[in-house]
Amino acid sequence: MDKLCMPKLPKDRPPQTRPSLLIRLRNADDADAWDQFVELYAPLLYGFFRSRGLQDADAADVTQDVFHGVSFGVERFHYDPQRGTFRSWLYAIARNKLNDFLAARQRQTEARGDSTALELLHELPAADIDAERWEREYNERVFAWAAECVQRQVDENTWQAFWRAAVLGESGQAVADALQMSVGAVYVAKSRVIKRLKLKVEEIEGETT
Repeated sequence: MDKLCMPKLPKDRPPQTRPSLLIRLRNADDADAWDQFVELYAPLLYGFFRSRGLQDADAADVTQDVFHGVSFGVERFHYDPQRGTFRSWLYAIARNKLNDFLAARQRQTEARGDSTALELLHELPAADIDAERWEREYNERVFAWAAECVQRQVDENTWQAFWRAAVLGESGQAVADALQMSVGAVYVAKSRVIKRLKLKVEEIEGETT
């Protein structure tokens, strides 16, 4: 799949995690819920840590630390418009785990005169600026997750018609010629996939409890 670029899905509000999933996460034995949660959020968290300077293995380790933090704290998390959404709570955990990792690494390397961890700490953007980046990265991951699901549900021509018309911005005629479809069929395919994407995104929408 080419690099994802979100089309403008007709949505009034950003996606949030389903209450039902969060409730299920409070049961540590609900493997299906945790598998879904990890599938959705592991790429987001790993990418977050890599983009903030961590190496591959370290980013994977801190991602696991975040999941441990969620497992311990999700039972106490309750959605409150004044306090923020689940995604903001997850961001706070991720940011804290990153700071903890860098601080620990700094202490370990001070004796050797290695300033790498300290430099990474100093280079971290301010929390509010970083939070804006997190919002973008979160939305991109949600779209990627929905796209991965929907692509498996439709035939290749339907997906390519959507992708080329909605994401790559090719004209309906150009897509029709390339895929040997009518222009009308291209727009039907595009509309059908967008509808499915909306439904997938809505699976993880709603206020969290």
